[in-house]
Amino acid sequence: MNERSWKPNVTVAAVIERDGRFLLVEEETPEGLRFNQPAGHLEEGESLLEAVVRETLEETAHRFTPEYLVGVYQWTRPQGDITYLRFAFGGRVDGEVPGRRLDEGIVRALWLTPDELRATAERHRSPLILQCVDDWLAGQRFPLSLLRHY
Repeated sequence: MNERSWKPNVTVAAVIERDGRFLLVEEETPEGLRFNQPAGHLEEGESLLEAVVRETLEETAHRFTPEYLVGVYQWTRPQGDITYLRFAFGGRVDGEVPGRRLDEGIVRALWLTPDELRATAERHRSPLILQCVDDWLAGQRFPLSLLRHY
């Protein structure tokens, strides 16, 4: 493969805590049902912030307002075929859209405590889920002004 043709998959994720619980999705994957933060791929023409707001709404039916950048994470799947560059955002949900259908493949949205998350680590889509929560709990919050979209 030509070095110049390789590109990571840019993704966004929402880290949302409410009353000591984190908003997650249970989704269908080739490896079976897995947990993930509301997350997905950056689409052409949108900013990182627009992407995380859209993905959270599509996957959880919750309106999300990003307030912080929690971190930027690079992870290559164990199969070695895909590398993800994840931008994780913390913020708040401003209500649920009643009756909104979740994205195809999303079984449900649910709220889990950090202990429940740790107990289900074998069902996480990637190690990034727990890392993002741990970073949030450690107080890692960077201003959104770090990001520029032109």
